[in-house]
Amino acid sequence: MLKEFQEFISRGNVMDLAVGVIIGAAFGRIVDSLVNDIIMPIVGAILGGLDFNNYFFALSSAVNATSLADAKKQGAVFAYGSFITVVLNFIILAFIIFLMVKAVNNLRRRLEAEKPAVPAAPPADVALLTEIRDLLARK
Repeated sequence: MLKEFQEFISRGNVMDLAVGVIIGAAFGRIVDSLVNDIIMPIVGAILGGLDFNNYFFALSSAVNATSLADAKKQGAVFAYGSFITVVLNFIILAFIIFLMVKAVNNLRRRLEAEKPAVPAAPPADVALLTEIRDLLARK
């Protein structure tokens, strides 16, 4: 069983997947920063200078805080601003991945179009007649 596991791990697909997950996590953090540190402050400024992450509804009468972090300490809250931020993160990330996949597909199509067409092999009877012709021409 240990040998089987070693073979599984040493396959290229598992290593490629691991690299993809690590790069994806790092890329996700970049998109999070883009949304939280650049896009959402601009949206907040357009909407009156409010911090979008602090938009919430208190679900308990005990909640009277003005920031989301403090409100969560006091009781249950419906944090719709955070949800909107996460949805925006997803949309941006999905769009970027779509553009990357589209670019790779275009590159593949271009490379396939540049390959010279390999002529099809002639049928067996034509090949045999060609061989007989060549033998007769040598005599």
